[in-house]
Amino acid sequence: MDILSRPEFKSELAIIRLANNISKSSASEKRSSDVSTDSTFEGTTPAGLAVELVHYKELFSKLRFSHNEQVTKEKFLKAITSDTPLFIEPQENARLEAQLVEEKAALKIHKEEVAKMAEDLERRGKELARRYEQVELQKTILADLPEQIVNLQAIIEALRTEHPSPAKSTNPNLNLPLPATLTLLSERESELSALDAQIRALQNNVPRKTRELERLESELQPLLAQKKTVVGQAKEARKRREEGGVDDMEQKGRWYRASHMALSQMLGAES
Repeated sequence: MDILSRPEFKSELAIIRLANNISKSSASEKRSSDVSTDSTFEGTTPAGLAVELVHYKELFSKLRFSHNEQVTKEKFLKAITSDTPLFIEPQENARLEAQLVEEKAALKIHKEEVAKMAEDLERRGKELARRYEQVELQKTILADLPEQIVNLQAIIEALRTEHPSPAKSTNPNLNLPLPATLTLLSERESELSALDAQIRALQNNVPRKTRELERLESELQPLLAQKKTVVGQAKEARKRREEGGVDDMEQKGRWYRASHMALSQMLGAES
């Protein structure tokens, strides 16, 4: 802010001061020429300056034509009214015409240079005006910044008074600053995305696992029925054994054992 208060930042551009002086003088005085009375300054806008420049170009062209006409008339009258008339030889006319051609060519080159210079000055002037407007806008913004900062600080203090900071949590993740909190949030979101991908993969495997479970259940039913039958037979055999009876299976086993022994003896005797 101290920089903005320096005198060089408070002074206007020279071109703007010049335009203001021209506009003031044009508003207080009328042009004496009949040709120039139709045009007046229209302020310091670029459009007004462009119109004024066109007007001056037209005025200069008319003045140059009038000057050439007047000089030509004076030379002609002097030539015919003088005591010793001036006679021009053809060689002199040829030399003057050649000189005129050279001067016209040099004048054309000079005009082109002046036109390029004028275009460059116009471009620089527009760029300078644009930068000047930006600087003025930035100066206005910077001049308002201290007051805005004071207002924001007052608002912050009021909010701190109305909403005091709570006590720190025992969870260290809740006491992290904003950058660390954002980093932790990004990590948790990445983990959540990985878990979602795993859940989707498991959900895709559910139909296949369901079909496999149904197949195993269908295979298990006969085994359960067989188990139930075997358990019933075992209970029945134990019950008969406890009652002193002989189980059919036990009888079959004894018969098979006796038959085996008899066959073994017969085969042994034959050998």
